Amino acid sequence: MSMKSSNPLFQPIFEFANQFIAKCEQVYGHKPYIEKDDQWLSPCLCGERDDENDYWQPAEMKNVHSFANVEEALGIKLHPTVIEYFTTIYSEPVPAKTEDGVLELLFAWNEEDFERLQRNVIGHVLMKQKLKQPITIFFAVTDQEDIILSVDNETGEVWAEKVGKLPHKKVADSMLAFVNMLESYVAPPQ
Repeated sequence: MSMKSSNPLFQPIFEFANQFIAKCEQVYGHKPYIEKDDQWLSPCLCGERDDENDYWQPAEMKNVHSFANVEEALGIKLHPTVIEYFTTIYSEPVPAKTEDGVLELLFAWNEEDFERLQRNVIGHVLMKQKLKQPITIFFAVTDQEDIILSVDNETGEVWAEKVGKLPHKKVADSMLAFVNMLESYVAPPQ
């Protein structure tokens, strides 16, 4: 069974991320680019822009990625949509827009970054446990200072929360509903 068929979030996320690429090409005339770093390669890299920058686009995660190590370290089960979300694509953060403003969907850039992401998830959950708050898993940052978007680990609902505080605004009933309500966003040329 391929990853695509076993992950209900794969198609919506992959398509949304590629809408962002198409919008970049429409607005700027090219794919987004990132500063070259020979020590930080990624399957997202797709050609040289110039001596200092490479073009990038989201890339499907071909290898099977697991959060079993995270679940074992924390002694909890992560909500399935958290795992589905973070195991769809490699990508730079992908900008998006909702009626509440602009945000960036967070993904791993490469294998090493996926491991760093897992450590960040562990740190976030440990902080929530220490504060005796319900467990949430962040997946996006917003244009509002200190406001992140996260998945309630019990219900799978998407919530806005201030870092270290209780979630304060329900954004969507599920990750799939959330992804489906996003609009592609590209900052206007300067």
